[in-house]
Amino acid sequence: MTISEISSSLLLLSLLFLVLASAYFSGSETAMMALNKYRLRHLVKQKNKGAINAARLLGRPDRLLGVILIGNNLVNNLAAAIATVIGLRYFGDSGIVAAPFVMTLLFLVFAEVAPKTLAAENPERFAFPSTYILKPLLWLMYPFVFVINILSNRITSLISSPPGTPNQNDLSLPELRTVVDEAVGENSPERRMLLKILDLEQVTVNDIMVPRNEIDGICIDDDLPDIVDQISTSQHTRMPVHRENINDIVGMLHMRGAMRFMHEEQVTKEALLKHTHEAYFVPEGTPLHTQLVNFQNEKRRIALVVDEYGDLQGIVTLEDILEEIVGEFTTDFAGSISEIHPQEDGSYYIDGSALLRDINRALSWEIPIGGPRTLNGLILENLEFIPEQNVCLQIHHYRIETLQIRDHVVTNVRIWQIEPTQQKQHRQQFLRH
Repeated sequence: MTISEISSSLLLLSLLFLVLASAYFSGSETAMMALNKYRLRHLVKQKNKGAINAARLLGRPDRLLGVILIGNNLVNNLAAAIATVIGLRYFGDSGIVAAPFVMTLLFLVFAEVAPKTLAAENPERFAFPSTYILKPLLWLMYPFVFVINILSNRITSLISSPPGTPNQNDLSLPELRTVVDEAVGENSPERRMLLKILDLEQVTVNDIMVPRNEIDGICIDDDLPDIVDQISTSQHTRMPVHRENINDIVGMLHMRGAMRFMHEEQVTKEALLKHTHEAYFVPEGTPLHTQLVNFQNEKRRIALVVDEYGDLQGIVTLEDILEEIVGEFTTDFAGSISEIHPQEDGSYYIDGSALLRDINRALSWEIPIGGPRTLNGLILENLEFIPEQNVCLQIHHYRIETLQIRDHVVTNVRIWQIEPTQQKQHRQQFLRH
């Protein structure tokens, strides 16, 4: 049978079938490439048959694209040939000229843009069913796909990334934050916790530790009655035991165990030292995610932070790190900080020794915390000198007025938040009283 003997209705039906086939190949290509790889792995673990087939096909993207593109080009060329015959039959020589333009418009709308748009919006809906057709097609066309892959792989090897190049599929921390932002509700507690976990790498033990001047320790050189009274009235679970100098740490004393033996044994300094456990020291600057793992490995809950010279800088606990993730355990964090005193005019009186992170969490502020850890340190860093008299300065959206300076330290300040429109042209302004 020659092509002239084929009826026009059969040619039109063949053309319609080829357009649908081209739409299938175009949509399948977009859907397979648009699949979320993390969701795909999850569905594979759930034994989803379509996901398993898709994962296997995507394991060799060169073969997958090979069978899709071979099929797509084959039906497109057949459709162009049939369209030429139909144009010649109905319109003569002018039909031959018009056929490419008509087919281009037809394929762009119905075989390219429309199916690819639908597939991109619902990749799983299109990709999973299409795998049941792509798998047998790959088996049938494997010799052609094999040859095409050899040629294309030779070409891509000349311009592909050299060995050792970082995998572009690996997510960086900022990208992980974006995934969390898009996948979890904006105000959900899960989102806040996940983002804080990602931020642990950027926070060190120095940022959350109890500073040295606030450490409540037991000096073994004190009188025994004073030591017993301190243990009996302590609100802490564990306390460091030291000699005259805080840097001379003897160990850590568990308050519950101390109270027990004080009722069962004769209280002496030797007995106290006997029940004192070896202290656990960590270097300053240790990231919180590292220290969290170290606490788990060492089976510890409290650590003493020391600098490069071995001098004590502060104490950090497991609870401190957990609070960085889940938030404060107290319902009124602002009310629990004794350094912050709200005023009727909306300002706050704050001790200069208050930690900037605690101020931000208590007042929902965003005071810069990239440098100094305390309010006093932030003021001195911005002033670049130790003031002899009270001064007023502006740091970002916060106006700060020193109230008391003692022994070269800003001990008390008045601070309030201002609107961006109220800011001056300069970042800081100093007004001597």
